[in-house]
Amino acid sequence: MSVRFRLAAVGLLAHAACASGTKTDAQFQANIVASKHQLLLGNVQALNQAARDLQTAAPTPIGSGWGDTNMDAIATMKNAWARMRTAWEASEGVIAPLFPDLDGSLDARYDELLMGLGPGGDPDLFDGQGVTGMHAVERILFAPLIPAAVVAQESALPGYVPAAWPATQEQALAFKNGLCGRLVSDSQALVDMWKPVAIDLNQAFEGMTSLMNEQKEKVSLAAEHQEESRYSQRTMGDLRDNLMGTRAAYELFTPWLETKKGGLDENTQVEAALDRLGQTYSTVYGDAIPTPPPTLDPNQPLSVTDQATPFGMLYVAVVQEVDPTYTGSVVNVMNVVASALGLPQFTGASN
Repeated sequence: MSVRFRLAAVGLLAHAACASGTKTDAQFQANIVASKHQLLLGNVQALNQAARDLQTAAPTPIGSGWGDTNMDAIATMKNAWARMRTAWEASEGVIAPLFPDLDGSLDARYDELLMGLGPGGDPDLFDGQGVTGMHAVERILFAPLIPAAVVAQESALPGYVPAAWPATQEQALAFKNGLCGRLVSDSQALVDMWKPVAIDLNQAFEGMTSLMNEQKEKVSLAAEHQEESRYSQRTMGDLRDNLMGTRAAYELFTPWLETKKGGLDENTQVEAALDRLGQTYSTVYGDAIPTPPPTLDPNQPLSVTDQATPFGMLYVAVVQEVDPTYTGSVVNVMNVVASALGLPQFTGASN
């Protein structure tokens, strides 16, 4: 068969596939990558808009810092901050590994940033240097409400400075233009860098299992009062947002999966596993992770008694669902899907 004839035959087959309403694997793959890129672009744009809304709302009272007369503005900032978390947590599985520097400046925790600053730490809470990002802003917004266990944990860190609202107009201006300004510029840089970035199919799929692993990390750190959104007590909301991001990303793959032998059954198993974890999350009221039991030793397996507590039940469920060796877990059935689609499987290591 001549090269020209083979090319013509391939073209006819592709035309026939499109005409019959089906797509080739290559077409499914291209659609998934394009849709995933657009989905995450929408998230990082929402992140940037929420950062701008937060900065706009930041009050700068004449001759004073924040006080009772600024509570409406503070509530608006907290709302914008929560929208930032939703946008970020639904996206970080793919975004964070691609942009590690921005991941650090936007999402690193206080203890992580202090480790890189040395014993002098960051004495200025508001200037947008040193300790930066969503959790630096969170630490200030929720300063009067930070749990005592979190304060006790952090106060032992070299370079620790107690969280506080701006006490002067100068500090309020520094918070608005410094720390919030850095949040706006970093999130805008993320938008600008994401627009032209090229992701591949493996990255699109691996981002889902990375989000699952993020959920395990969040509940594990909560046992040591080092949970992610520890000042606002919103880490349960982060978990729900991770799961929402996992589901949205997975749904991009289902049309392709359903063309494969056994794909309908595999899709049913994944949906059931995601629903099961969602149901577990729905049993927890509010945005805070249940308080770990005082008998819990983070360096030891949970006792039977601790497993029966609200925190213990959540912990066991999340750890089980992210275990690739546990039959029927979210990651286990996603690995079955990965195998069916010829994609890399998740082994349990952090990405």
